[in-house]
Amino acid sequence: MAIPEGSDEIRLLIAPDDSVLGNGVGRLLSLRHPKCGNAICYLLSNDVLQEIHWFKQPYTSWFLGDYVTEDGRLYTATPVDPVFILLPIFDEARMKKGDDLGKFRQLDEIMLIDDYPGYQHLLSVAENSMQLVCEVKEIGSSKFFRLDDSKVLGWLYHKVCRLKQTLLTLDKNYAAQDEKDTLSDAVSILSEYLKDDPWLKQLCSYLRLNLLEVTRKASEIELVPNAAESNQGFTASQDKKKGGNKTTKAGRQNKKAKVDTESHNIKDMFTRASRRKK
Repeated sequence: MAIPEGSDEIRLLIAPDDSVLGNGVGRLLSLRHPKCGNAICYLLSNDVLQEIHWFKQPYTSWFLGDYVTEDGRLYTATPVDPVFILLPIFDEARMKKGDDLGKFRQLDEIMLIDDYPGYQHLLSVAENSMQLVCEVKEIGSSKFFRLDDSKVLGWLYHKVCRLKQTLLTLDKNYAAQDEKDTLSDAVSILSEYLKDDPWLKQLCSYLRLNLLEVTRKASEIELVPNAAESNQGFTASQDKKKGGNKTTKAGRQNKKAKVDTESHNIKDMFTRASRRKK
């Protein structure tokens, strides 16, 4: 995986092997979180978009070859449906007002986001995935996209149904509870990637679920933190900003953690220890 320019800190990331599945090159992208809009670091590898999460126990570090890195966090990259990530971008791009359905726009225009050049690397991903939730018009060799609310709602309903079935296989307690409660649990998990207005409201209305109950459940779910919630998280080279604390998924500020992330040669450490004994 390509290391961000200007970064001299070492991280341990568990992700699919690019050399086996493709060209062996991954790219870190700074994109907006689909719910809160904060900058989040994602991994793009072989046209598969992955979100980065981290886990850390107290007093941990990693031995990597001849070096020890004091940042003991374990980072993992897991695939995420790009439609979730691109949904707010396409919603803004159509410039919908009232009953007006909005404008058709070309993909390269939609994906041109100020301060977020990482979206330019997702053009092929967007073209393949967003046709599921967009009206598409072809004029000559050009394609024009406009988000379609009914297609988005149908796509979200399909996601909820699949997730509900998965929950039933993961935990026998789901099989014992009321089907509507399981449906509510599935929506609360997906709400992590959806803005309350309009998508979560529309989805709850369609499924006849209580929006407040769904959001309450979502706040109780313990999720693995993503890279934006760590002051020592990955930073994409295109969007390396200074100042201010990182924010969590809910938009709350984290306290700055004073964590030393330097790496030291293990051989040098033993050499110093042997010198002190003499």
